[in-house]
Amino acid sequence: MAKAKRGHGGELLVDALRTHGADQVFCVPGESYLAVLDALHDAPEIRVTVCRQEGGAAMMADAYGKLTGRPGICFVTRGPGATNASAGVHIAFQDSSPMILFVGQVGRDMKEREAFQEIDYRRMFGQMAKWIAEVDDASRLPEFVARAFQTATSGRPGPVVLSLPEDMLSGPAELPATVRAMESWRRLETHPGSGDMQALAKMLQGAERPFLLLGGPGWSGKAAEDIRQFAEAWRLPVGVAFRRQDHFDNGHSNYAGDVGIGINPKLSKRVRESDLLIAAGPRLGEMTTSGYSLIDIPKPKHPLVHIHPDAEELGRVYQADLAIHAGLPEFAAAAAQLAAPSSIGWAGQAEQAHAEYLDWNAPVRTVGEVQMAEIVSWLTARLPEDAIICNGAGNYATWVHRFHRYRHYPSQLAPTSGSMGYGTPAAVAAKLLFPERPVIAFAGDGCFLMNGQELATAVQYGANIVVLVVNNGMYGTIRMHQEREYPSRVSATGLTNPDFAALAQAYGAHGEIVARTEDFAPAFERALAAGRPALIEIRIDPEAITARQSLSEIRAASLEKADAGS
Repeated sequence: MAKAKRGHGGELLVDALRTHGADQVFCVPGESYLAVLDALHDAPEIRVTVCRQEGGAAMMADAYGKLTGRPGICFVTRGPGATNASAGVHIAFQDSSPMILFVGQVGRDMKEREAFQEIDYRRMFGQMAKWIAEVDDASRLPEFVARAFQTATSGRPGPVVLSLPEDMLSGPAELPATVRAMESWRRLETHPGSGDMQALAKMLQGAERPFLLLGGPGWSGKAAEDIRQFAEAWRLPVGVAFRRQDHFDNGHSNYAGDVGIGINPKLSKRVRESDLLIAAGPRLGEMTTSGYSLIDIPKPKHPLVHIHPDAEELGRVYQADLAIHAGLPEFAAAAAQLAAPSSIGWAGQAEQAHAEYLDWNAPVRTVGEVQMAEIVSWLTARLPEDAIICNGAGNYATWVHRFHRYRHYPSQLAPTSGSMGYGTPAAVAAKLLFPERPVIAFAGDGCFLMNGQELATAVQYGANIVVLVVNNGMYGTIRMHQEREYPSRVSATGLTNPDFAALAQAYGAHGEIVARTEDFAPAFERALAAGRPALIEIRIDPEAITARQSLSEIRAASLEKADAGS
């Protein structure tokens, strides 16, 4: 039997990562975890991507977790590094993405003195993570890392934070003679009971207007295929939760649209009037329920079936008639085997719902020389079905969500937490994972400048993404709400922006400006052919604030309402 050898804690930590099959680390280097960086030097099977800001690194880790189902790994230094990374941790928590954030910490002999950049991470991250711990003894690193992988992926997935004292990492540790078996962790599978599925079938047979709503974490390509078979067999209209549009083929005849911000009014009516809502995966949060107005709280007026991998989520807000504690792949597999009756009373409702979606999905015109609906529709026709579309937060994203058709799982990276700055770093992570697939990042002007420096990371690693910056010279979503609530009193929402195309070129990327709809297609083709990361700045009229209303129309309606109230 080979004997253990002497090393340092950083080596033991990297050995544990290798044991669990980690193949990618996103980081911003810091002196507090130099021992880990030293150990990674001798672990070529773990690719290290050095980022430009810890928030971008954490968002890349979140995107990795979404796309693979395995924990995205992020390393940051103490203090400012951890606080910067907290934006990505919050996204991973609300989006239920498996992720592990390793934070360098002050030495153990300096604790509780407010030493340089010292923070108590248990208190700092609080409810933002599933588990937060500090490793004081290097010999326990394998134990803590094993638990981190298991916790991040099981039940409702989410982020884990491990604090690593600097002297623990650099101090001596006993290393195993050889790396142990890969993938020693496994997601805990929770299967629906046969009684649950029989009860679901009985409820379906008694329904007249059922509706299937998909969302939540833990899906896979196989699960998406299984749920498609279930929807087809039972001829169910299918909607998807906010920013989970890739869970069901948007071109399928059963697809009814997304239940989120700016919902199709006909779809909203359909959900409200359904006499059996089957929510497979979503938490049924604020965005998916239109501010908790689509479904009555706590007891919906119509029967609700709620399926979720976290038992604590079931009954948290809505009291379901049938609550099924199950992972989504396991539920989908069982649902695909659920025999449908020969005669279905709601036949034709799915096709009608899809026709309503297609009508809503057709491009609409807004003010200005650039028509974003036409651009997004053109991209849908131009790109392959497995293209990955990323975005952060802002009104520009409403055009993507409404007019792009997601056909493949996974193909959407968008934060349900509504965090700005996500699109560019998420696209970098996606392109590193899937270099053969086109990866497009949408960003607003304000959104891009929050983490746009990760375009330099894309250039450094040859991640040939295409970033589309929709520039209207303001924080558009906030301006929209401002005009709605305080019309004609503009404050703190205007922006003076750089020449984004020139900025991209300074990074070493391809850059262009588009100011007319007809100029977009040739610019996009040049961007794809550039052989390097690319950015297209799309300059839109500030009045084109949504696909339905101009800024002036919102202001006028608000002023009219105020006059009527007075």
